[in-house]
Amino acid sequence: MKLLGEVENRGRNLFHIKRKVGKIEIVLDARKIGQDYLLTLTGGEEHVGAVAVGLFDEKNQRASSSVVTTPGHREEYLALQGARQVSRATKNASVFVAGIHQDNISPEEIKNIVLTAGEMIESFIAFYEKGDELAGQDKGLK
Repeated sequence: MKLLGEVENRGRNLFHIKRKVGKIEIVLDARKIGQDYLLTLTGGEEHVGAVAVGLFDEKNQRASSSVVTTPGHREEYLALQGARQVSRATKNASVFVAGIHQDNISPEEIKNIVLTAGEMIESFIAFYEKGDELAGQDKGLK
């Protein structure tokens, strides 16, 4: 995990992490848009399989999310949970795009991808919570 400006020129991305899972590489990128967040989780043959929006209700201190899935794709769980977790942690809106494809994938490989994706989302949240580390890159984070 690294601040991208220090190692790579990734445009306006705030966070970038890669993990090898079986035969494919999974990539999580996060970008700040105003006070909100846009995250993409891709791997294998990249595409848009599901898009979720996460919201945080200040009054009730709860996060919720809604998802749209493209026909024939099964990334809705990843997008839905990712958007909800990010909005809960940041107390801001989030958009989470997921698109991971591997031909002839086994149930075990799906399980490993889901587990790894969850760990990657947790890594982003831990990164976000280290506001002091981000202060130099984005002073308006918290």
